[in-house]
Amino acid sequence: MKTRFTPVAVALVFGFALPVVAAEKTEPVRMGCGAMTFDTVPGWGLGDDGKSVIGPCHGSVVVDKEGNIYTSSHAGVFVFSPDGKKIRSYLGDKYSDIHDMKIREEDEGEFIYGARNNNREGFKFNAQTGEIVLKLPFPESSGLNLKQFNPTAITVAPNGDIFLSDGYASNHIFKFDKTGKYLMHFGTKGNGLKEFSTAHGMTLDTRYNPPRLLICDRNHQPKGRLLHYSLEGEFIEEVVTGLGMPTSAVVQGDFVSVPDLHGRLVILNKNNTIISVLGNNPDPAKGGNYNIPQAKWIEGIFSGTHGSSWDKDGNLYVQDWNVSGRIMKLVRVKITP
Repeated sequence: MKTRFTPVAVALVFGFALPVVAAEKTEPVRMGCGAMTFDTVPGWGLGDDGKSVIGPCHGSVVVDKEGNIYTSSHAGVFVFSPDGKKIRSYLGDKYSDIHDMKIREEDEGEFIYGARNNNREGFKFNAQTGEIVLKLPFPESSGLNLKQFNPTAITVAPNGDIFLSDGYASNHIFKFDKTGKYLMHFGTKGNGLKEFSTAHGMTLDTRYNPPRLLICDRNHQPKGRLLHYSLEGEFIEEVVTGLGMPTSAVVQGDFVSVPDLHGRLVILNKNNTIISVLGNNPDPAKGGNYNIPQAKWIEGIFSGTHGSSWDKDGNLYVQDWNVSGRIMKLVRVKITP
């Protein structure tokens, strides 16, 4: 009988080393449609070892005027260059668990406004130095006797007035002037037309003149919705319903990016019509699931989509609510007719 040796057998017998086959490279995934088509950037924001550097996250994303990307996690705030390299961070108890952030250019520089639900406050700090310049605790001057205060969203009016949503507790939205002086509050918890069932996210809707508040009523039944309120706290309209669990919103030009905790992101046009859906997770056991470790992430599929932000070129940065800490870059694709 003729004996045949396979390369593996030869290597085992004679001790030769076999070449190691490189791990298969992750390819970009295209998503969306029309003018809102994007490609993922595999590995964006990961460390040299291929692992997430931000750790468990339940936060937000903003982009400064230089194009640097800030994302918040349990550990604090991490700042990345557009190519995904970490360039600085603000860590520790002073910066931990920022649930929502907005960035604003002011006379003294760029400042980040944050809502910290676990720390029961809003605050403001210098984006370049990390210096905290304003704190917004529960306003005792409101006359309210609240047992809980857990802010989930923050935004700033053109004149500097600050709006802070108590989305995980009373569902009141508090208005302060730029110095932190309490001015008023509006809204209440409930499932009615002019009530909030988790006023989770909020932004300034600059598609309108004058600008309006765009509020994410995440747990409204039967489905989440977006609402418009004036800067004086007056109900204007129900913008769109049937959104699953909208967590936040960010405006660029005529478009609004709205992450949905179920594991997708929708983009609205100026008519508030959904024109693109990104990263949709078809598995109900994984959409809205915090406990998806990095080893089980799927390129182009989101899990607990929580925060997003545009850069000047229309690219999107998206954060999942995630135990390992997931931040993704989506590059806008120029589609030619």
